[in-house]
Amino acid sequence: MNKWKESELVRSLVGFFLLFLLFVGLFIFIVPSTNQSSKIAEKIKSIKNEKVTYVAIGDSLTQGVGDSSNQGGFVPVLSQALESDFDWQVTSRNYGIAGNTSNQILKRMQEKKDIQRDLKKAKVMTLTVGGNDVIHVIKDNITNLNVDTFTKPAQAYQKRLGQIIELARKDNKTLPIYIVGIYNPFYLNFPEMTEMQTIVDNWNQSTEEVCKKYDNVYFVPVNDLLYKGIDGKGGVTSSGDSSQSSNSSQDSLNDALFEDDHFHPNNTGYQIMSDAILKRINQTKKEWSGE
Repeated sequence: MNKWKESELVRSLVGFFLLFLLFVGLFIFIVPSTNQSSKIAEKIKSIKNEKVTYVAIGDSLTQGVGDSSNQGGFVPVLSQALESDFDWQVTSRNYGIAGNTSNQILKRMQEKKDIQRDLKKAKVMTLTVGGNDVIHVIKDNITNLNVDTFTKPAQAYQKRLGQIIELARKDNKTLPIYIVGIYNPFYLNFPEMTEMQTIVDNWNQSTEEVCKKYDNVYFVPVNDLLYKGIDGKGGVTSSGDSSQSSNSSQDSLNDALFEDDHFHPNNTGYQIMSDAILKRINQTKKEWSGE
């Protein structure tokens, strides 16, 4: 009887030991070591904190004219938003020069090695272009200006815009490019200039048509967000001398524009632009990020 009990005890101990070894083996196989866990965590962290270069090219809107902080308009605001939304470590390169037309932007891209270098490694690019082209047409045809005056210049602009896109992608074939439309800064002061709104709409349509010819090139409309002021409420009212209040004229000022020139965006206007670009990036990122 005692021998039988001893045999049972031995079998029980052997069974328990085998189960223990099985459990330990499974634990080691299934649960990674602390070192492995650390490596996985570091890999996830590196993905979340991907270092990216954001290149901004364009005119005064990229340079940030009207930004009271002199930080570069929408570019730093968008950079911070990209870091927040996508866990990127963003290094921005601002190549905006006030007054540049599409031809001047194209020439800079052809000649400047630093622009070419940054475009080669860029994760995303924004472009503000077209506003100065329109202004040049107005100045050159001031005595005989109508909607049709802009037809041929718009066609030439479209050709240059295509060249800008292709040059930006010379060494970065799939670079996503976000092209910001122009806006009508005169609407609130001169609402009777209905042709100006048509000119802006037609020019934006020309830009959008070029964007549609390329993969991962996106048009970002901002006219409807800016031309009537913040939230489209018609801006603020500026009155004349109070001593002549009965005869004073009242001008409606666009509160999304810089008060010194009533032409370029102010800080709020640049925030609106940044929000519009970020929204478009969020809408389209899956098309070029491989997610």
